[in-house]
Amino acid sequence: MPTETSSSVSRWKLSLFGLVVGVGLVSMVVTGIRAREENDSKLKEWTDDQAVPTVAVITPDAKVLNNNLDLPGRLEAYSRAPIFARVNGYLKNWSVDIGAKVKAGQVIAEIEAPDLDQQLLQARADLTSAQASAVLSEATLTRRKTLIASNFVSMQEIDERTADLNNKKAAVKSSQANVERLEALAGYKKITVPFDGVVTARDTDVGALINSSGGGAPMFVISDIKKLRVYVNVPQNYVPAVKIGAKATITVPEYPTKTFTATVEASAQSVDVSSGTTRMQLGLDNSSGELMPGSYASVKLNLDRGTVPLHIPASAVIFDHSGLRVATVGADDKVKFKHVTIARDLGRNIELGAGLTVEDRVIVAPPDGLSDGDQVHVAGEKKDAKPEKVSEAQPPR
Repeated sequence: MPTETSSSVSRWKLSLFGLVVGVGLVSMVVTGIRAREENDSKLKEWTDDQAVPTVAVITPDAKVLNNNLDLPGRLEAYSRAPIFARVNGYLKNWSVDIGAKVKAGQVIAEIEAPDLDQQLLQARADLTSAQASAVLSEATLTRRKTLIASNFVSMQEIDERTADLNNKKAAVKSSQANVERLEALAGYKKITVPFDGVVTARDTDVGALINSSGGGAPMFVISDIKKLRVYVNVPQNYVPAVKIGAKATITVPEYPTKTFTATVEASAQSVDVSSGTTRMQLGLDNSSGELMPGSYASVKLNLDRGTVPLHIPASAVIFDHSGLRVATVGADDKVKFKHVTIARDLGRNIELGAGLTVEDRVIVAPPDGLSDGDQVHVAGEKKDAKPEKVSEAQPPR
């Protein structure tokens, strides 16, 4: 009896132990499966999260990066006079060559004009003849008037003689005017300088045929280079920012380490339809004679703006079939494209004309395929860590 009771107790304990072991094994299996499912869920969430692109954003910079405008310009003499001939003939002599400094009224060449000389001689002879005829007509009229009282002449004859005298006096005046005209032309046989300056061109020589009808090159070019004009074409959108009286810095290739100061003097007040620019004139002192008219110059203009422009990196600008756009990130971390206009390309940075505000978050380098409404992660914000491996997430068996 005790043996049976002891055997029954042993079986009961064995069954209880087996039950406990079974429950433990089932619990371990269930825990492992649940851990695997949780880890798979986390892995899926992490994978989906990694599929959302991460972007770097900045806000537009409102400080002035470059308040100057660099443009090519051309130097010209402040006063320039091409010298053409007023009489036909042959060049008798010239006394100055290119580069020579000359004074106002100085004779620099002389033209030999035999045809003009003969015309002048003939005109003077015609004047003498007209004067003699006028004197004779006046004397005749005077004598006829003394005979009126004796009725030897009629009033009709007196009137005719008076008219004849008036005609002769008019002929004298005409001949006198012709002589003075030819004498004035004869004065142009001597080529004189209109103002103090430098001979910058000579296109004639002794014995050359001189034709006053024009159409050819000037005999000489006189330039006043003590002050120069600088001409520069300013793009239309910058014209309001370039004020009359503003200062500009001039550099030329022949003096790479030296700068010159010029002043904006005038604006064309019109836009060239072919280039979309406005021509502006600057005055530049050249009393030292270092600069040469006709040469190229680099002009740096100071811009006077009412507002500070916004700047963004050049990599943020997208140009496609929709035009110029910038990708921004809203408060919900979703992409929103905005159209912008470019005021000036500064290389690594772009100066904007319109389209953004200082509060906008601009994507520095938008990835390909980005569209309006896409979800993105902003670099620098806290993200969920990568889940552990499945084998590490499971509890040890």
